[in-house]
Amino acid sequence: MTTKPSLAVVGATGAVGTVMLDLLSTREDIWGEIRLIASPRSAGRMLPVRGEGCEVVALSEEAFNGIDVAMFDVPDEVSAQWAPVAAAQGAVAVDNSGSFRMDPDVPLVVPEVNPGDARKRPKGIIANPNCTTLSLIVAVAALHREFGLQEMVVASYQAASGAGQAGIDTLYAQLARVGGSHVLGQRPGDVRGAVGDLGPFPAPLALNVVPWAGSVKDDGWSSEELKIRNESRKILGMPDLRVSATCVRVPVVTTHSVAVHAVFGRAVERAAAQRVLREAPGVVLTDDPERGEFPTPADAVGTDPTWVGRVRRSLDDPCALDLFVCGDNLRKGAALNTAQIAELVARELVSAAAV
Repeated sequence: MTTKPSLAVVGATGAVGTVMLDLLSTREDIWGEIRLIASPRSAGRMLPVRGEGCEVVALSEEAFNGIDVAMFDVPDEVSAQWAPVAAAQGAVAVDNSGSFRMDPDVPLVVPEVNPGDARKRPKGIIANPNCTTLSLIVAVAALHREFGLQEMVVASYQAASGAGQAGIDTLYAQLARVGGSHVLGQRPGDVRGAVGDLGPFPAPLALNVVPWAGSVKDDGWSSEELKIRNESRKILGMPDLRVSATCVRVPVVTTHSVAVHAVFGRAVERAAAQRVLREAPGVVLTDDPERGEFPTPADAVGTDPTWVGRVRRSLDDPCALDLFVCGDNLRKGAALNTAQIAELVARELVSAAAV
């Protein structure tokens, strides 16, 4: 390969695609041609990439001609149909949907955790984990390398944007209806009556928390809760890791938070855990409760790292830690991790061509 590899962004006009274009314009420029692909109704639009306007082309088999890496930021059904098409055209497909995450022939990659898995792609496809898993796995993996993770119990506090643009729009509309009105502090049913349309949520999100995210699975579990369990196991290479999750939707626009209780194979001191987290790539430790310093979504939104604080050794188990994690679900939770995977592949292709 004598030139820089070419890149396609499929879903360039969506919420994650917009963040992706910003990342491509601000990260190291390792790409040659960048081709923007979207649905036919978006074809012809001009979007800014690397300081220049780039015309969106319609999704088709021909759109992948000459492309080395194709990043997919589209719904599951679109990825399921078109990622194999891109791979058949010779591109490495990096998919941000849920279509291929648990496929045994598709690696599930977090570059700070298991970068070598990106080379094991018999189908020509690499999967990007769910945004909630990504909010915690970089920090947990760093602790696992040092202390040997055995069990994890988590509670997520997931932003409205995790439900897409419809989630964002619904939250803003509900806040406008109830903001400053008499419903605050009145009978419980007043908020439900005031918000109107529930949008993608099963209960009001404004002035409320909703202990549900995802679709219904067996025995009362949600799909989001099972994703945390199954994806953490696959990324860490621990198929028998004990994981239990409760996913909660909160009235935050962007950035997921997760409270983590992690049990390790040996005793762990708070100071040792803080040292590991402080030195871990992709992690920012902010942990001084006496000064009111701990991560919140307002701190993490618009940033790339995983933010960690409230690190404590369990009062009842010297081998257990409790911590609080925040991560922007549209950046590291989606676009950034996808871009990082694509960059791993790009460097691999350049190195292979140079041999």
